[in-house]
Amino acid sequence: MEILTTNNVWMMICTALVFFMHLGFAFLEIGLTRQKNTINILFKNIFIITVGLLLYALVGFNLMYPTWGANASGYLGDFIFGISAPLKDGALDLSYNEGYTYWTDFLFQGMFAATAATIVSGAVAERMKIVPFMIFTLIYVGLVYPIAGSWKWGGGFLDQLDTPFYDFAGSTLVHSVGGWAAIVAVCLLGSRIGKFKNGKPQAIPGHNIPLATAGVLILWLGWFGFNGGSVLSADPTLTSLTLVTTCLAAAAGGVVAALVSTIMYKNLDLTMFLNGILGGLVGITAGADQMSPMDAILIGTIAGALIVFAVNIIDKLKLDDPVGAIAVHLICGIWGTLAVGIFGNLAGVEQFLSQLIGVASYAVFCLITSFLIIFTLKKTIGIRVSEKEELEGLDVHEHGMDAYPDFRLNEH
Repeated sequence: MEILTTNNVWMMICTALVFFMHLGFAFLEIGLTRQKNTINILFKNIFIITVGLLLYALVGFNLMYPTWGANASGYLGDFIFGISAPLKDGALDLSYNEGYTYWTDFLFQGMFAATAATIVSGAVAERMKIVPFMIFTLIYVGLVYPIAGSWKWGGGFLDQLDTPFYDFAGSTLVHSVGGWAAIVAVCLLGSRIGKFKNGKPQAIPGHNIPLATAGVLILWLGWFGFNGGSVLSADPTLTSLTLVTTCLAAAAGGVVAALVSTIMYKNLDLTMFLNGILGGLVGITAGADQMSPMDAILIGTIAGALIVFAVNIIDKLKLDDPVGAIAVHLICGIWGTLAVGIFGNLAGVEQFLSQLIGVASYAVFCLITSFLIIFTLKKTIGIRVSEKEELEGLDVHEHGMDAYPDFRLNEH
């Protein structure tokens, strides 16, 4: 019981840290976008965490962590409505597992569930209607994410491969799931007015870079829970190693992204520095418990360089991603997942092939499902705000509010 209590307390602390990450996402997104869309972005972030938790309680948790029967396919979880703790002799079964209680398990995993839609929120910022985004969130968080998650974390077919696919804390299961949907949404939405002129990308500066910086530091702190909690116990050796590899990858990603962007663009770009940190964090997440500190630095180094090149390629493809979500969460998510088969305890040809199978499986499933959802919304109720609404700001037109009423531009 003492061990269970210790593990459970650590898991609850990590749950709180992952919850805190939603403040980091909110700060980052509003900081890197214009002030006229601040309320809209904050509304989406609050909607995601509140509705995400309710959906996870109603259907998501059982879909993601099913009781696979003898004839189960390994592809689809249990459609059981609502959560209820396992009982033993009519009382709560405290032997649910040796690491933590059922309720802690639900809450910790529920915090992860909302993150996938938060990734999409940043990519579609400043031009997507709020109602279609909310409908997308309901379906993607309620059904798509937990079904996809069950393939590995729920003991599904990827976990049943001869060499099981490995994703410690979600480089693919969380970040790429959000990243694939983000790229579909960006393609179907189109770019913001003024982002591309004569085929060349134009900078649209965010209105509060200090707030974006605070957001990244909050996210880094939250990653202590994201990765540290994924140990699923308070094991001192493994937890400590996980936190060390997480921090070193983040630091390396930030430094290298800043260096590479300076060499390429001849300026010290803070936003690239910030996204490099996030890229390093996403990159290490798949194998944080398997890597040595030096492996972690190398993984973060490559992630940091990938961020700069990915942002450049995304611009050349005329895709408009205001916060760099595709580069950070999709590109570095793929890299981190494949890195498990190259570095660390699981390195080898068989493991690398399993990682490729996992990446491809999630790519196909997420691209198809997100396209079906967003394309249907586009053809029915529409997903893009009008030109007038975009120019004047979504806050006024979608919410009838102003985030900074005392600092309204052009007010006399």
